[in-house]
Amino acid sequence: MKIKFLLLFVVAFGFNSLQAQEFPKVDVSPMDAVIVRTDNNQSFMRVIYSRPQKKGRNIFGDLVPYGKVWRTGANEATEITFYKDVEFGGKTLEAGTYSLFTIPNKDKWTVIINEDVNLWGAYQYDSSKDVVRVEVNPKTTAATVETFSITSKKADKGYHLLLGWDDTYVEVPVY
Repeated sequence: MKIKFLLLFVVAFGFNSLQAQEFPKVDVSPMDAVIVRTDNNQSFMRVIYSRPQKKGRNIFGDLVPYGKVWRTGANEATEITFYKDVEFGGKTLEAGTYSLFTIPNKDKWTVIINEDVNLWGAYQYDSSKDVVRVEVNPKTTAATVETFSITSKKADKGYHLLLGWDDTYVEVPVY
């Protein structure tokens, strides 16, 4: 009788505890990586960033205010690594890992490469640690970009780094 009771207890409560286990919640702005390789498969550039979503919100000029430093994504500051010395927007930049920030404005964006890494957001951003600042003109996308995205495209001399969200994107030449 004791064995039947013990068996009934294990069956009744043992399986119940397995069902009660929940998968931990994941970040709503997941991280992504862009890895750019040359034609001969050499690493050229890597970008690690989080991807916030539009979710019906007004993005530039509202959620991301004009004229203020933006982490260029969500959560941690966007991290960019160059595996060789490059020309970033026409300015020389040594190989290494940096943070990527932007200052969006309606007619012009400032794209910033900063030597501080491992920052959360732009709260500890220090402009004295800027290595390169490049001004670029924003463009309008053909369709709404629901999730903030960074990508690259091959260009004549190297690549263009593209940052896009909502109905706006910017392009920075990287050679």
